[in-house]
Amino acid sequence: MIDWLTGTVFGKCISTFFISMVPVVELRLGLPYGIALGLDYPLALTAAILGNLLPTPFIIVYIQRIFAWLRLHWARLDGFITRMERKAAAKEGTVRRYGFWGLLILVAIPLPGTGAWTGALVAALMNIRLRDALPAIIAGVCIATITIMAVKNVVFHSHDCYWPVVSDLFLKAEI
Repeated sequence: MIDWLTGTVFGKCISTFFISMVPVVELRLGLPYGIALGLDYPLALTAAILGNLLPTPFIIVYIQRIFAWLRLHWARLDGFITRMERKAAAKEGTVRRYGFWGLLILVAIPLPGTGAWTGALVAALMNIRLRDALPAIIAGVCIATITIMAVKNVVFHSHDCYWPVVSDLFLKAEI
């Protein structure tokens, strides 16, 4: 199965898409992964961006109901859910202060604790409507993509000797 995921263009796109859906790493790992697998930039960008964005509308619309259901049926998860809510609440100040631009900046910074998942969670907990939050999240993901590509180009093209090493790490990793 791993050979199929890394042996065909479709498989590489699918694995890039799914890695980009994972919280915390999101596009920050999915995009370099797709490029390391040898995907053309347009394919890697498309798969990573779509994978990163797919969960966001569902998070915005359903996460509060999911949290309530989890608390009701799995009380042991209450502490984890509360920590997630607190972390999101800590980022609310920027969004409250700057609105659309604050949410965009929160999503656009490609560091752990930011990104589309965090932005969607903050928007959901602040009861921001999907039609108001989604454009900021999409724009933020696009800016994060540009930032990641710029860093990749500066670091790895100025030091071409490192890119094959990174590529080999992705290709030989046991997933």
